[in-house]
Amino acid sequence: MPNLTNSITSLLKNTYVPLTVPATNTQTGRATAKATFVRQLSLQSGEVDAAQKGLANSPSAPGAISSDANFWSLLRKFEGTPLASQLPTPSAFAAIQTSDLTAFGNALISVRQQQVDALQSAATPTTGASNSGPATQTLSAALNNLNSAIVALNSLTSNTMTSPIGMLNLERLEMLPAGIERGGLLATIPLAPKERTAVVQKEWSVTTQEFTSIVTDSLDNYSATGVTENTQLSQSTTSQVSHSNQFNINASASGGCGFVSASVATGFTGQDQNSQSATDSRNQAIQMTRQASSRVQQSHKMTISTTTVTGASESTTRMLENPSATDPMRIDYFSLMRKWYVALYRYGLRLTYDITVPEPAGAMRQVYQQLAQLQLKVSQPFAFELEYSAITPANLAHLSETFQAQLPAPPQQLKPQITGPVAVSNLPAPNVDDRDWHVFSLPVNVPDGCWITGVTVNATVETGNSGSYTDHYFMVANTGYYDHGPTTNYTLDFAKGHYSPPGNPEGGPLLTGPIDFMNYQTGSQSFSFFFKEASPATVSVTITTEPTPMAMSAWQSSVWNACFNAAQTNYYAQQQAWNAQIQALQATISGVDTLTLRREENDEIMKSVLRWLLGPNFEFMPQNVINLFKATNGNLQYGVNFTGNDLGPSSLNWNLMSQNEDRISFINQAIDWNNVTYFLYSYFWDVPPSWEFIRQIQHPDSTREAFLRAGSARIVLTVQPGWETAWTYFVEFGSTSMPTPLPSHPYLTIAQQVADYDNTNYPGIPAANPDGGGPIDDNTPQTGTTCDTTLAASSSPVTIVVADSTGFAVGATAIIDSWESGVQETQTITAVPDGTSITVQALGSAHSPVGGQPFPVVQANAKGVLIGEWFEYTPTSGTDIAVSSDLATIA
Repeated sequence: MPNLTNSITSLLKNTYVPLTVPATNTQTGRATAKATFVRQLSLQSGEVDAAQKGLANSPSAPGAISSDANFWSLLRKFEGTPLASQLPTPSAFAAIQTSDLTAFGNALISVRQQQVDALQSAATPTTGASNSGPATQTLSAALNNLNSAIVALNSLTSNTMTSPIGMLNLERLEMLPAGIERGGLLATIPLAPKERTAVVQKEWSVTTQEFTSIVTDSLDNYSATGVTENTQLSQSTTSQVSHSNQFNINASASGGCGFVSASVATGFTGQDQNSQSATDSRNQAIQMTRQASSRVQQSHKMTISTTTVTGASESTTRMLENPSATDPMRIDYFSLMRKWYVALYRYGLRLTYDITVPEPAGAMRQVYQQLAQLQLKVSQPFAFELEYSAITPANLAHLSETFQAQLPAPPQQLKPQITGPVAVSNLPAPNVDDRDWHVFSLPVNVPDGCWITGVTVNATVETGNSGSYTDHYFMVANTGYYDHGPTTNYTLDFAKGHYSPPGNPEGGPLLTGPIDFMNYQTGSQSFSFFFKEASPATVSVTITTEPTPMAMSAWQSSVWNACFNAAQTNYYAQQQAWNAQIQALQATISGVDTLTLRREENDEIMKSVLRWLLGPNFEFMPQNVINLFKATNGNLQYGVNFTGNDLGPSSLNWNLMSQNEDRISFINQAIDWNNVTYFLYSYFWDVPPSWEFIRQIQHPDSTREAFLRAGSARIVLTVQPGWETAWTYFVEFGSTSMPTPLPSHPYLTIAQQVADYDNTNYPGIPAANPDGGGPIDDNTPQTGTTCDTTLAASSSPVTIVVADSTGFAVGATAIIDSWESGVQETQTITAVPDGTSITVQALGSAHSPVGGQPFPVVQANAKGVLIGEWFEYTPTSGTDIAVSSDLATIA
């Protein structure tokens, strides 16, 4: 059966290869990592001098500083809180020795540890003392500074001890149906001579076409997505550990990377082991072919269901008979297996750079933080803790504002109530000799709900007789008070015990203290006064009142009930609002399509890389540029600042907006952000207080859930072709402008060799678009041979005598010689004269055998370099029948 070339399934994949750099002097470089280390220290004023003094006092300590004064001067610029624009550029750290920074970090940790010990010793805990005083805050700040120094030093140590340089082999897995073959034995029916037997075949359907289509499509698509993601993750992780890729290529016609044999003079070996990549690819092929098989079965089932009725069944009975009278026979049923051809191609090589960042999903966890806080609020029961004693007329307005309620006014509490002045009507006329006592009564009404708490009597009394008596008598009933004298005006404040005027030359007892007169009386009351030898006279009574305890209690009860009802109403309203917010947040979490989820994760990865690669003081948008946006009178929240006809900023201000353009443009161009690989590390690589929260994060998408639960992430940046050396120089020396000549640095050498290897060994191969075709059609095979003759450089076509030219095609690309020879080149094949020679359009270099060994000549496949091929088999829904088949041939 011919291959179904129109049914090819292609899967892009890659194999990450960490490179091991030899023990060379890598003290210099890593400028960005060193600058980030110093910034993370958060140096305080005077700490650099303290650390320098500590190292001077211990010159024999390991890792003593060997740098000159410029080292200390550079560090002092980071003390305090300098502006980001005032800090030295990362390139200033390129020449700083890593050991010097490590020694300084240890010295700084010692200084800060001493500060923490001193503060802890000075602290004297007191029972009931507050934990938020200045001393506690100072100790907390010192502990934070100590922790920052320890974390920064650990990060510097890990980043400088391991090589961040690696390679990413770009690979493609292709599968296509290659035929149908007999599979395993399903059932067998033995028949004796002349024996007859009935075979019943029963078919039934229990679902409708619509249900079958929906369920099959949904499950198949969901399964394909999940299997692909899980397989790629496990494949990448396994390859990271066990796959090694180097530059020497020793392979045979049956596998490997062609007939190229080479070594690289960079200090690290170069042998390409493809077994792990092929094994992982084989596992992927099995799963993908099973999925393809399930899709075939799905189509078959859908076709059947269109002709069946739900719940209907059909039985067919077949009679089998052995026609022989002497020989037995056997009817065998076999499954039909689909044969798949699987090929693994390697079509490109990329330089990679590693960086490990904490909390890659920190920004995405904020919605879970809000959700947890809202759920905690919703779970709290209703509580009302207002005490009756706290309800007073003085704080009535405060209670009304607190509980958002209309509260009843307190019981009436009048100002002092004045009754009178009233003229005494029953006194004799003046100059009438009347020495009898006369009584006068004055009624007073006490307001409802109040009682009397004070009485003041004001009286004007004159002596009315013309005889020898020049004094009069005045008495207030039920008080025990009377007065005899010529005094005209009286003011008697019984609550205060006040008497005016003072003195009583011959009368009764004076008012020397407070008198409980008419206190706590309610309703209508009457005051009586006695006069003798007095005329005329006027009397007024002033009473002060307060609400009674019963009235106050009733008022407090009504206020408490009003506050309770308002608080309960507000509680349920707030609960409803919080539940609405919870539902909105949950919809935000679960109502996002898969493509958007992956895009959001990639954005967070990119943001984390920029933040941790460029240091803590890196600003995505500098403050002066933000101020410029504000000056345009735009809306910062909605991003509609430059929508009018006139942009607003002047040419001078416009330069502020592009101050970081060079660096940001460089990072976006140098890194292939669409092919960034990252490895998620467990939650316990985050701070311990967050462990419980992180472990409980749930998301309907398993990939997003793993991303949210990651404590840290190792991010492998894929460098764009042509940017290998520029990117390596940037991260090692902190500058985007490369000098000429480049400094001697092992990472720069590796970067250049990776670029050269990719350009030489994968000629004419569409790395970014594998389906874009090659030099000739995609069916051009990869084949190889050798040449044992010496060839001279020539600008005209050259015929090369080879061991075997079978498979070579006109128009294909030939890779001539090994990469280690230094003269490997690619040329287009113009002719294949016979079975032992090929003609190429020219030769740029001379080629000759080395040590009597022929050099390789390889024809590149338009699809890439074939590094493995095999067959897979998957079951189908068909069966095959055989009569008395040979048991020895049954698998």
